[in-house]
Amino acid sequence: MKIKHIVKIQIPSQNANPSPPIGPILGQKGINIIKFCNDFNNETKNKNIEKGIIIPVVITIFEDKNFVFLLKNPPVSFLLKRELKIECGSKNPGKLVSGVLNIDQIRKIALLKINEFNTEDVNSIIKSIIGTAKSMGIIIKK
Repeated sequence: MKIKHIVKIQIPSQNANPSPPIGPILGQKGINIIKFCNDFNNETKNKNIEKGIIIPVVITIFEDKNFVFLLKNPPVSFLLKRELKIECGSKNPGKLVSGVLNIDQIRKIALLKINEFNTEDVNSIIKSIIGTAKSMGIIIKK
């Protein structure tokens, strides 16, 4: 089958529905939105992904309007906020601190995300996550 479109979108687990933004994005690509929502919700439930966690999804749409999708791990920023139990990062990073994490907490996130980076070097992934944390006003203690 020939690929017609590839769509990348972030959806809360077990919570896909045809309303915006999912409906309009997928509707204009011509796929059955209800089927996608049901498949996505069932897949995230079967994988025991906690309800409401933001999941990046890559949807491959074929010419015959069939589709397959790939679930990825939540974004680093989401995982950092979840680890700190905060709603958002600092509005003024470098001046206002939104939280403090230790290197073990960063390593835990790095191991979760290792398959999505172009390297298997955990230390370089940790450095990348620390950069994201700093941009959110999060201090890292060693």
